[in-house]
Amino acid sequence: MDKEFAKRRKNLMRMIGHDGIAILPAASVKIRNRDVEFDYRQDSDFMYVTGFQEPEAVAVLMPGRAHGQYILFCRERDLEMETWNGLRAGQEGAMNDFGADDAFPIGDIDEILPGLLEQRERVFYTMGVHADFDHRLLGWVNQIREKSRGGTHTPHEFISLDHLLHELRLFKTGAEIKHMKRAAKAAIAGHQRAMRACQPGMYEYQIEAELLYEFKKAGCETAYPSIVGGGANGCILHYTDNNQVLQDKDLLLIDAGAEYCGYASDITRTFPVNGEFTEPQLELYELVLDAQLAAINAVQPGNHWNDPHDAAVKVLTRGMVKLGILKGRPAKLIKDGAYRKYYMHRTGHWLGLDVHDVGDYKIEDQWRLFEPGMVLTVEPGIYIPSKSRGVPKRYWNTGIRIEDDVRVTRNGNEVITGALVKEPQDIEALMASAQ
Repeated sequence: MDKEFAKRRKNLMRMIGHDGIAILPAASVKIRNRDVEFDYRQDSDFMYVTGFQEPEAVAVLMPGRAHGQYILFCRERDLEMETWNGLRAGQEGAMNDFGADDAFPIGDIDEILPGLLEQRERVFYTMGVHADFDHRLLGWVNQIREKSRGGTHTPHEFISLDHLLHELRLFKTGAEIKHMKRAAKAAIAGHQRAMRACQPGMYEYQIEAELLYEFKKAGCETAYPSIVGGGANGCILHYTDNNQVLQDKDLLLIDAGAEYCGYASDITRTFPVNGEFTEPQLELYELVLDAQLAAINAVQPGNHWNDPHDAAVKVLTRGMVKLGILKGRPAKLIKDGAYRKYYMHRTGHWLGLDVHDVGDYKIEDQWRLFEPGMVLTVEPGIYIPSKSRGVPKRYWNTGIRIEDDVRVTRNGNEVITGALVKEPQDIEALMASAQ
């Protein structure tokens, strides 16, 4: 991956130009409670440019700088601290192992970075993400400005870095796709294990444990808090309590993804707790599956971002009319947004280093066209809570979502998570094989 990171920096520096300087701070350590820290997760932009996983670091890109274009401020080696908390790269490691042209102790940044800023006209930096660093950067600029009568030069333009950087991140390279497929493979294994293990009377968190086992076994982390919702809990879009008993004849909705080297997978499957769909469950499930297949088919180069959503909405609305959940003409129901009562979210989002990854969905108020290298989720659903007026009672307390990760290719698409069963007969067969 060393060449991959170097190529990314080269592309970004080409975009910011020889009169610009780009500054990216690492993520801060977050305290969980007292003196215990949350597991550290590097800032995605910083990770994309550097591959450096330590906190207390700042990356600086200066195109054309004679003494090196890529500068990394990071912690110094400290044998005592490393005994307690693990090894550090130090300045030597920053250059030898992470490709920095120049490296300085993070403690020296107040003395060094203002001098680097003086040499450039434009500063590329994303405000509002790292509040403490925002204040420090403004302080350095004001410090330079105060010395302007002595001949120092103050950068005259601030430009948000994320506009350029996120455009690069939107298009995945072969190396990135490889990581995403590894994350997908771990997530698929987790979902398969959950299906095989599921039995009435188990707790949702016990199923979650099956997922986590496969993620960790594959060298992955969780990409986001897992949703494991049985019965009525499947109607709660962001349900994460995962603490209820799974009831016989209920459905179980699992939305869980693994993360490998920062890259996320994102999968949702819905299946019967006891291994067999009831007739009403099957009617709704097949409707959602048909909507998902139509949406995936709409992920084609040259189609626009909203085409998969439109395709899913058409299938879902027509199906809900046929099942007596909605009443009226499908075209008018779609126009009026009547389907949103039971399908209230979008059909997908970009996927990459962030689960809800960066990248514009519209350009100049027009939906963006799909291009090779983009990766997105496709995840229609239907959610019918209890006492849904006008809806046949047999459908109450049913939440169904089916989600896969889809890569736009030159000639169509690739379903990265396609190896995980989703046809109802295949789900039932997989669950029966574990009995």
